[in-house]
Amino acid sequence: MRSLRALRTTALVTAAPLLLAVAGLVHPRHLTASTAGHWAGLHVVLLPVFPFLALGLVVPLWGRPHRDAEGVLTVLAWAGCLGYAAYYSGLDAVAGISAGTMVDHGVHGAAGRLFTTGDELGRAGVYALAAACLATCAVLYRRHGTRVLPGAVVLFAACWSFVDSHIFWPRGVLTMLGFALAFALLTAATLRRKEGGATTGDDMARPSGLTNR
Repeated sequence: MRSLRALRTTALVTAAPLLLAVAGLVHPRHLTASTAGHWAGLHVVLLPVFPFLALGLVVPLWGRPHRDAEGVLTVLAWAGCLGYAAYYSGLDAVAGISAGTMVDHGVHGAAGRLFTTGDELGRAGVYALAAACLATCAVLYRRHGTRVLPGAVVLFAACWSFVDSHIFWPRGVLTMLGFALAFALLTAATLRRKEGGATTGDDMARPSGLTNR
């Protein structure tokens, strides 16, 4: 039963980065007249996918935050996830859908400016995601100790790469795979019981990933 819950949770938190990694394999390397339609269409499809990357941070912190240090960090993590979802979706809309549509219709002059604006939005989104990662890992470290460190290290490496890699092959694809690996490691760390420990009724009532050490 516990292994099934772990499998479901892992699938939930890794779905978005794995989908983005697959999308990166077919993402055009450059925006040209011949790739513009594919470029814009792909970003339309990805518009609802990018925000769900943050599920890997939201799920392990699920539940009403308490009025303590962990509660403050949890709210900060949620705020960072919201900032990422808003600003990175802006990148997708501006540099993906808008720029691709304009080039597809023969309007090339504004694409450069759209890319500049999109890059600014994307960086703001990734910085917000990095802040959310820091707050999330701080909470999980308080709850579960050093066993969350491998996932945290991979997570921060993926965030660092995400600043300028987007999902472009090859580094962007590897970045998304890094997020998937980090979320899987954090899930494994947070769902692992203390050896010899029993599951209490309170543990069973909590959403996955909320059991304190």
